[in-house]
Amino acid sequence: MTIKVASFNVENLFSRAKVLNFFDHSNGDDILGIVGDLQTELERTSYNKPRIIELYGQVREFVKFNVIRSSVGHRIVYRRNNVWRVAADGRNDWFGYLEFKRDKFDDDTQKNIARVIRDVGADVLCIVEVENRITLEQFNSDRLSGQNRYPYSMLIDGNDSRGIDVGLYSRHEPGAVWTNIFDRNSRGKDMFSRDCLEVELYLPSGESLYVLLNHFKSKSGGERRSDPRRTEQAEAVAEILTTEYDLQSEHVIVMGDLNDTPARDPLQPLLGLQDLHDVLELQFPDTPADRWTYHYSRNEQIDYILVSEPLKQAFVKADVFRRGMADVDQYSNGAIQPYTQVTGWRNAASDHGAVWAEFDI
Repeated sequence: MTIKVASFNVENLFSRAKVLNFFDHSNGDDILGIVGDLQTELERTSYNKPRIIELYGQVREFVKFNVIRSSVGHRIVYRRNNVWRVAADGRNDWFGYLEFKRDKFDDDTQKNIARVIRDVGADVLCIVEVENRITLEQFNSDRLSGQNRYPYSMLIDGNDSRGIDVGLYSRHEPGAVWTNIFDRNSRGKDMFSRDCLEVELYLPSGESLYVLLNHFKSKSGGERRSDPRRTEQAEAVAEILTTEYDLQSEHVIVMGDLNDTPARDPLQPLLGLQDLHDVLELQFPDTPADRWTYHYSRNEQIDYILVSEPLKQAFVKADVFRRGMADVDQYSNGAIQPYTQVTGWRNAASDHGAVWAEFDI
């Protein structure tokens, strides 16, 4: 039988935190830093109210207070007579948290995401940056109806406070499911920025296909600051593979957005693993430039499908579907044309291409 798998970072299916909607990623990083400072101030038992007002004023377009219980009412920070005030004197006065405000995608964006998914036509699809499983099902029924609809979906809420998780669409029935959201690094922090979600899928042959879905730490704050997180995440996935699976005999796939390029050090613990193979390298062994999945300042590969030895032996072909990307004609020197419905980055399906691979198992 032939099976097609794919990985696609959709940048959320229905809505996303407003702070993620900047075209220049550094702007969003700055806002996230201020939100972090505000969260620190809000945890204090005695408030520096001018400081809270200063910070909140810079980010109130992007966050809101979710107040569950309070002795001072449900407006912790409010404006009266054109003057901003803080009702609470400290953290003991209220219980709740800051919540990111969300923006809805317009209809054209959702349609373009669906076009990519339909045109790729994967039997097993890793979806990166999706809010929750209900969203997966809504999109499945609203945009992928008929023969394009997937009978199975899977997602476990991960560790990202903005609600960007990894999920799965499948035409094959799932069996066991494992999450790694509770794994901790040597500093006692979350190992995975989202999750390394492991799903067993039953193939018609009676064999199992194991997929490990990932979205590694981004380069927010620069490589020097973020490299250690991606390195330990690559090491953690490599450890899962070597302790829980047999890459010489089992059908195992690691896929997702690993947020780094193949030649850099952070991914080497995973990419250098024996009996694990990058399908784009199998397809384009002599032309690394053809493996690109993303463009920020240049074309580069940051999305992957990595397969065990039996799947390498069953490999048929692989590629990257890029027609949902804005300005892909410029990035490809005219070799690839975007959908006519993609008129700019605001209604593009994603700023990532969808990686896919076929196998004859």
